[in-house]
Amino acid sequence: MLVEKWMSRIPATISEDDSLGTALRILKERKIRRLPVLKDGKLVGIVTDRDLKAASPSRATSLDIWELHVLIEKLKIRDIMSTALVTIRPDDTIEKAARLMLEKKIGGLPVLDADGDLAGILTEADVFRALVEVTGANRLKTRISVLVPDQPGSIREIADVCREMGGTILSILVSYAKVPEGQRELIMRVNCPDTPGLKAALGARYEGVLVRDDD
Repeated sequence: MLVEKWMSRIPATISEDDSLGTALRILKERKIRRLPVLKDGKLVGIVTDRDLKAASPSRATSLDIWELHVLIEKLKIRDIMSTALVTIRPDDTIEKAARLMLEKKIGGLPVLDADGDLAGILTEADVFRALVEVTGANRLKTRISVLVPDQPGSIREIADVCREMGGTILSILVSYAKVPEGQRELIMRVNCPDTPGLKAALGARYEGVLVRDDD
């Protein structure tokens, strides 16, 4: 799955010359958490709700309301934005985006086209939506987890068992995380008219079989 399918194509943006107050209003109105910062149409930084909160005057300040307003409007985005940008391209994969977000500990990525122009923004919520789609979790069918030998043909054998029981495979994922050496975990979502029969058939051949109907 590619980033361009899941990104927001017309993200809210802000100028580096805009004020802290302007950014706060945009975040509140659009119900978002980050704003790409542009200069002459090009991306130069990003500012998040966390940056804005850190720059905002404390509630414990002795300033009156008017002084607070002046201070908020005086602070410019260029003074608080992050310029250490991590970006991604529309033709990159969702997997790469998720890896970058995890490694860099960030919740969103500006998406730049081949000319370096802002094409969109991809957030952690977009990655979650893609994950739900690719795993088939939104279809609310039967989830099967089984340990299979890490060798060619093992996935086909599981698929054959499923077909023999009249089931249709909706999604297949493979994981090597926290499984015995020489094995892999196969996770499928299937539509099967005989879930107990499928569980019994798989349990007779393989280890670690877990079958669960989605709520």
